[in-house]
Formats: sequence, structure tokens, C-alpha cells
Amino acid sequence: MSLQRAQRVTLTHRTGVGLIRLLTIDRLDSEILGRLTTNARMGVAELSSRLGVARNTVQARLRRLEERGVITGFVPRIDLEAAGIPVQAFVGLELDQRRLGHVIDALTGFPEVLEINTQAGREDLLVRVASPSHAELQQAVLAMIEIDGVRHTTTTLIVSTPLARRTQPLLDHVTRESGFGRSTPSAG
Repeated sequence: MSLQRAQRVTLTHRTGVGLIRLLTIDRLDSEILGRLTTNARMGVAELSSRLGVARNTVQARLRRLEERGVITGFVPRIDLEAAGIPVQAFVGLELDQRRLGHVIDALTGFPEVLEINTQAGREDLLVRVASPSHAELQQAVLAMIEIDGVRHTTTTLIVSTPLARRTQPLLDHVTRESGFGRSTPSAG
């Protein structure tokens, strides 16, 4: 995430009392995001009804969340194992850091690569990969080590994922005292 984008999500302001967070979302935004995370097919009318706020409010909030880059799209969640791709792993790559861009570009060409993260630590990149078999995973990792700039790889097989990536508990936590902005849920 770029620094500019990170600053849009959470800004801080130093006062005489300490650090105050200035969030770009409030509790209503968090509620909308939570409901869409659970069911991305939920329409504006249903969101409005369940949240007890006007349809125009929900529509305006969704538009603002998209414009600010908080919502970046709606995609189905795919169970790779059910699709016949049961092997997943994290591959840590230690790099010649001068070749970072080149390595990322090369990795983007691998169909097995699901996600690339830069990180601080011994390895420079943490790459999530998937394949139909261990042999195909090994072939992908062997091809990664051949990329100019990759010095070393470390592969960790994923046995299971008891908690998939989630954001809602964090959003609920940081917006717990922010209210619904100018929108008020209907009583009842």
C-alpha cells in the first residue's frame, strides 16, 4: 500500500494531550462494509432497510467509499481446494533489492502466484502461491529461484486456514465510538 493510500485510511493528529486518530470511515461505513463482506450481492434497498437509514444515504456512502479507494471492487470468494487446487504455500524470497521491481514483474507472470507482499526481515517478499499438486508447486518455486535478483527462497506449506483474511473486527474496533455521522438509524 502506498504511503498516500495509507494516509487516506487512517490519519493521525498530534495534540497537547496525545495522538488522535482521524478516520476516514465511521460506524455506518463499517456496518455497510460488514454487511457487504458477508453478502456482496446485497442491494442498496436491503442495506438501507437492515441499517435503518435512507437509501440515498447508503448509496452516497458506497459511492464515497469507492471514490476514496476503501472499496476496490466486488469479487467472489473462491475455495481453491473445492476447485481442485488444494496445495497452497507461502514462499519467502530474499532478493538483491536493486532488482525488486524486476522480480515483482516476473512473479506477476506466474499463474500460481496469488499475492505478493513486501516485508521487513530476512526475506524481502512473501508470496502466496497455489497449485494442483506438490510437484507443480515445486516447479513454480524452482522457476522463482531462476529469476534474476532472487538469492534464496523459503517455502512454508499451508496445512489449513483456520482464520481467513478478515477486516471487519478491526473496522468495528476503530469505529466503535464514531457514530453514524449525520445519519441516524431509525428506532426499532
